[in-house]
Amino acid sequence: DTLKEHNAHGSFFILENLIVRNPELVLRMKDEGHLVCNHTAKHPDMTKICDKDLFFAQLLRLEKAYFELTGEEMAKIYRPPEGRFSEENLKFAHELGYRTIFWSFAYADWDNNKQMSADCALKKLLDHTHNGEILLLPPTSKTNAEILDSFLTELEKDGYRFGHLSELWAK
Repeated sequence: DTLKEHNAHGSFFILENLIVRNPELVLRMKDEGHLVCNHTAKHPDMTKICDKDLFFAQLLRLEKAYFELTGEEMAKIYRPPEGRFSEENLKFAHELGYRTIFWSFAYADWDNNKQMSADCALKKLLDHTHNGEILLLPPTSKTNAEILDSFLTELEKDGYRFGHLSELWAK
């Protein structure tokens, strides 16, 4: 809802369990123009997968589940779980037609039992904002949900706009 209010489009790197447990949310992401991207089916440490077929299976399984739900192809953008990768993994993803993407800023907000205060989190985000930022902001964080409107409002005041990841290679 907050992204919609700010006309901001997110890139959601999803897992298979989101499609299974919350298909209406995945459909909403797609219908509202967000990029729905591949974060693997089961979130394994992909650096431990050296077999190409096993690597492909993680991405293709999620693609299939997304297609079965939406009737559309998933964005060919991949973010390795925990940002762990090997050169071989990058080559495998490329062979499947994926662009591998990482973030330019993240902070430890993924553990819901170790959330910092909303004021501290907002300050941390604002202090690290930069042009072209790719912010990793897990949607499961209660704090992130609390501060998202304030964060986007501050960025708008400072003249920032919110683009799609695909703009990085569109030119």
